[in-house]
Amino acid sequence: MVSNRCKMAVKEALKELGIHFIFVDLGEVEIMEELSNEQRVQLNEILLNSGLELMEDKRAILIEKIKTVIIELIHKSNDMIKINHSDYISEKLNKDYTYLSNIFSEVKGITIQQFIIINKIEKVKELLMYDELNLTEIAYKLNYSSVAHLSNQFKKITGFPPSQYKQMKDRRRRPIEDIGN
Repeated sequence: MVSNRCKMAVKEALKELGIHFIFVDLGEVEIMEELSNEQRVQLNEILLNSGLELMEDKRAILIEKIKTVIIELIHKSNDMIKINHSDYISEKLNKDYTYLSNIFSEVKGITIQQFIIINKIEKVKELLMYDELNLTEIAYKLNYSSVAHLSNQFKKITGFPPSQYKQMKDRRRRPIEDIGN
C-alpha cells in the first residue's frame, strides 16, 4: 500500500468481511483475530480486484516496508530530511542497512539507491509539471548537490534534460505504486 486510497480499499475489504482491525497503515495491517483460510482467500480476492494483494512472505513484506519508507520520504514530505538515505531507512525499519540492501537488490533486481533515484526523478517530473518551483529550488528541495547533478540524473533516467521535458506536451509520469516494478 502506497497511498491513502490503498489504505481505504483495505479498510473497506476488512469491513466487508467483518474482520476487526487495530490499524491499517501503509504496507501494514494489524487485525484482532486469526484469519481462517476462507477469510484469507476472500480477503485476497477482494484486494486483487482493487489492484492490491495480501502479502505473507516476510521478505516481500520487508521490501514493501522499504518502498513505503522511501515513498514517504520523497513523495509525502514537504522537504526531504537532510540525512543519509541509508541511515534514515535503517533507523525507520530498525534493521541493518546492508541486510535491507541485499534483500531489496535480490528481490527487486535494482538497488535501494536506484529505487530512490527513480522516485526522486518522478518527483522532479511532478514539480516541473506544477511549474511552481524552478530547477534550482527543486534541486534544493530534493537534496541534490547541484542543478547539474539533478539534470544529469534526470536525463539519464528519462532521456531528456529537464528543460526539454518541461516543454513536452506528452509528459509521462508513472504512478508511485508502479515505480520499481
